Amino acid sequence: MSAVLHPPVKHALAVRNFRRYLLAQLVSNIGTWMQRAAQDLLVLHTTGDSGAAVGTVTALQFLPQTLLGLSGGVLADRYPKRRTLLLTQTAMAAQSLLLGLLTMTGAVNLPSLYALALALGTATAVDGPARNAFVCELVSRERMAGAVSLNAAQFNVARGIGPALAGLTIASLGTGPVFLLNAVSYLAVLHGLLTIRTDAPDALARARPGRTRAREALRHIAATPELLLPISLVALVGTFGLNFQVTVSLVAITVFHTGAAGFGYLSAAYALGSLFGAICWAGHGKPPTGRRLISATIGFGALEVAQGLMPGYVSFLLLLFVTGCAAVTVTTTANTLVQLRADPALRGRVLSVYFLVLLGGTPVGAPLVGLVSDALGARFTLILGGAVSIVTALALAGLSASRARRGPPVTEPTPVTSSPLVPVRPRRRLSSRPPGET
Repeated sequence: MSAVLHPPVKHALAVRNFRRYLLAQLVSNIGTWMQRAAQDLLVLHTTGDSGAAVGTVTALQFLPQTLLGLSGGVLADRYPKRRTLLLTQTAMAAQSLLLGLLTMTGAVNLPSLYALALALGTATAVDGPARNAFVCELVSRERMAGAVSLNAAQFNVARGIGPALAGLTIASLGTGPVFLLNAVSYLAVLHGLLTIRTDAPDALARARPGRTRAREALRHIAATPELLLPISLVALVGTFGLNFQVTVSLVAITVFHTGAAGFGYLSAAYALGSLFGAICWAGHGKPPTGRRLISATIGFGALEVAQGLMPGYVSFLLLLFVTGCAAVTVTTTANTLVQLRADPALRGRVLSVYFLVLLGGTPVGAPLVGLVSDALGARFTLILGGAVSIVTALALAGLSASRARRGPPVTEPTPVTSSPLVPVRPRRRLSSRPPGET
């Protein structure tokens, strides 16, 4: 592995605080995605394979990101991030524990699933910006690119591995233990946060306290093309193209008529592809660019369209590996671009906007995926998501090229005005002497 990683990544891993935090986040995020996948299968079992119900519970889980996402970024920039994370991670662990106990005792029902999904989403909306911005306080500036890359990669790896482990765990132990395992996984983060040394010599200095407003981040994004491109792209691709949490479960159950084990194998293929893509991305020595993000998104969209056309379970599974690799490349490139280009004093708020468009669009996309699946079939949801991703990438590429051809605005020099009776005298050269000295 060491030979694959480029120097910025290896330098980031040399920081004890960051290594501890990264490993804890990976464990917890895997548990979180296990719960989300198990939750979808539990909803399908409870409602008799209703795609609309799966879309609704997913929408409720991500709805707080839409309503509270910007507020989470403000809190991340206003208060110590470690304290915020200790509170949010504890709340998320309690939610998982309650869901596991309800499921194990047979007391779970659809309204309780809706309520607990909403509770988890509320904690996540506050947790996300602080969790990602905290990375940049653990390493020095020269190590920041590698740290951001690894943090983005672990999130996307967990997003792929979690559903796979959920399917396999459900097949052998049932749904309830998945939620309990997720509750235990939060202990890794809590332990890591409590044992991180905040007086590390390479920790970044925090921004000076002051008034923090969300609109400052919005102005910063609008004025920075390197931020506007990835956030605009992720807004549409995240809403319509990155709904594999819903689409894979629907295809496994309604198209190939497999159980939890079949769903687990499909999720495992996506997870392995995500892992492979994350390793390749972390080993890439060049910094991320907007052009690379556009190319990766077009490739991902084409693969998702092809995914919807696969005739059999085996071909669908094999292509899912490649699609997972492409998906993690898109999201990791966008995430890293945003974190590296954001003003450090605004990073929490900029990240809240990024997660707002990445996850906050799910309340729109997930119910739409469920309705399209019920009306036209689960395959068509993949074709639609891939088509939207391709069109979005091409449109943004065209806008970027048009802006580049126009070039930066030319500022005309301010004319020197004078009285018509007084001739304009040439400016004297600036003296290096102090003011008042002749």
